[in-house]
Amino acid sequence: MMQQKRSLTYYLLAGFFGLFVLFLYGPMLAIFILSLQGEEGTLTFPMKGFSFYWLGQVFQEQRVGNFTDAFWRSLLLGLLVTLLSVIVTVMSALAFRQRFKGAGTLFYLTIASLIVPSVLISLGIGIVFQVLDLETNWFSSGLGAHLTWTVPFAFLIMLGIFNRFNPSYEEASRDLGANDTKTFWEIVFPLILPALIGIGLLGFTLSYDEFTRTSLVSGQKNTLPLEIFGMTTNVTSPALYALGTLTTLFSFAMILLAIAAYNYTSRRQSQ
Repeated sequence: MMQQKRSLTYYLLAGFFGLFVLFLYGPMLAIFILSLQGEEGTLTFPMKGFSFYWLGQVFQEQRVGNFTDAFWRSLLLGLLVTLLSVIVTVMSALAFRQRFKGAGTLFYLTIASLIVPSVLISLGIGIVFQVLDLETNWFSSGLGAHLTWTVPFAFLIMLGIFNRFNPSYEEASRDLGANDTKTFWEIVFPLILPALIGIGLLGFTLSYDEFTRTSLVSGQKNTLPLEIFGMTTNVTSPALYALGTLTTLFSFAMILLAIAAYNYTSRRQSQ
């Protein structure tokens, strides 16, 4: 059987898509390559040798600050944001399953922070802390800033999940004598758990690399994105590229872990 000849349009669109992929991943590939230079390496091509020297330098003290402490702050903040985002949005979505007075107003107030410029959110939180005579830092005011970003996204997803949820499972559980708490933990929670893993991954990702909303409320200790930005004018070495390589690998590891957890919970549900 003769293969149908492809049109010129097909090759033009394929070429455009290839350029688009190169535009997305070309800078990342360049960073990976430049992070594997020798000790005399610079920030530009051509490469000067090949080694893992700069990958090790990431864990050493830099000229100004260090990456390790900032990484642990971002990791801890991201995990806390993930946990709170999941808890708050599950409770909120459960409440919105029943219509109540002011539900529409509350809904739009919840998602309003998505359309407000991020820098204004950061500025507003900073002003509130100043008026209350509280010190801004990455763990308190930074946490609040990140939640204004992650909670609305997670809330919208949770509304979609519960809109497709079959209430007959809960009704059957209550008919068998289970109270609301037992029904949630033994019926509802296992069914929505795969979705919660996805929401958690989204919340962690949004928090881990958030810059603008943290910029004015982080206090004296930076998260990793702020530390990287602050070092771009001081650390003129491939250590920055090595950090980009390691954080990218860390992000891929988190994604693979979330996929594995999602597949595991999905198989448990199908059994």
